[in-house]
Amino acid sequence: MNRTRRYDIDALRVFAFGLLILYHTGMAYVWDWDFHIKSAYTAEWLQWPMIFMNRWRMSLLFLISGIAIALAAPERKLLRFARDRTWRLMLPLIFGMFVVVPIQPYCEGVAGGHLQPGFWRFLLAYWHVHPWPQDSFSGWQYGITWNHLWYLPYLWAYTLALIVLMPLLGRDDVRRTISAFTRSPMWLFLLLPALPQWLCAWFLDPRFPSTHAFFGDWANHAKYATVFLSGYLLARKTAFWDRVVAARRTTLVVALVSVTVYLGLRLISQIHWGPDFWMREVPYPVWVAIALVAQSLYLWATLLTILGWGKAWLNRPFRWLPYCTEAVYPWYMLHQSLIVPLVFLLKPLSLGPWLEPALVVGGTVAGCHLIYEYGIRRVGLLRPLFGLKRLPPAKPAPTEDAPALPG
Repeated sequence: MNRTRRYDIDALRVFAFGLLILYHTGMAYVWDWDFHIKSAYTAEWLQWPMIFMNRWRMSLLFLISGIAIALAAPERKLLRFARDRTWRLMLPLIFGMFVVVPIQPYCEGVAGGHLQPGFWRFLLAYWHVHPWPQDSFSGWQYGITWNHLWYLPYLWAYTLALIVLMPLLGRDDVRRTISAFTRSPMWLFLLLPALPQWLCAWFLDPRFPSTHAFFGDWANHAKYATVFLSGYLLARKTAFWDRVVAARRTTLVVALVSVTVYLGLRLISQIHWGPDFWMREVPYPVWVAIALVAQSLYLWATLLTILGWGKAWLNRPFRWLPYCTEAVYPWYMLHQSLIVPLVFLLKPLSLGPWLEPALVVGGTVAGCHLIYEYGIRRVGLLRPLFGLKRLPPAKPAPTEDAPALPG
């Protein structure tokens, strides 16, 4: 098996997590969407580019995670792999919930008039993990929240489930089936993986609205676990990668046509039935089912397009890639805990609808860089708390009797 490092997967992970800064900043400015804090400068038109992104952005992260596990080939050391993944996912989650995230519920509660100002007093109460008054902040009923870190427990659970299934997934008949899929006609190559997403959108989404609370979040589990498993099953198939590279222009066209149909039908539904129309359970008109087919096809075609162009353009050792590959985990943990307080602090200044979000994005990027570069990266005790490996032992200084060797 070829164990050559896939630089494109590392680069796509960096870009995908980097997109979160723009997306979560946008959540503070998009009109009529729930977020921990909202700016005074919300805009309805932002819904459309946000929808364009949010139909695939998290699926891309779970797909990349499944691919990365497959490329790591952990099948011969499953217990060690489970232990390492638990350490690298759950330790940052626990630390993040108690140390990184609390500034978010504090700002949310104060901005909403549910909490009194005074962060340190709030933090001491928050660390007691007791139920809060209703609607104090997102997750008030649990006494503590993981907010944007929900990705970590979901990924941990999917990884452990995958480890249990690996002996079954390694069977010859499963491998032959996956190989046959990679050689299937293009219409089947596009539609078959989109089918579970359509079933999820049709049956589960209306009944299990997204909560990111893990338990009861069945629609999200069905969607993300399926994509995660697909990444694992396809990652080591050379025919799959040859196919997505060769078809990247076709999948791009399919993605653009699908999202045009989906957004067009969504716009029609809002004009004639109002925004709540899309949340009704039954009955669904036939044309709404078509819209959900377009949405599901858009998701899968977009993922294939990103993988195809990524493999064609990004599979090379860029100078910036090793640094960014290590930095991406701490940046992910930090970014929303900078976005929320920045909006909270800048909102009373009435800086305008362009300067305020520009300062939020710039401040978030600068804050992530400074905290990572001059704190997390260099302090051995902090590195595991942000999902990084420990610093390698320092090499002894060369002496006159023992000259240093090159390399």
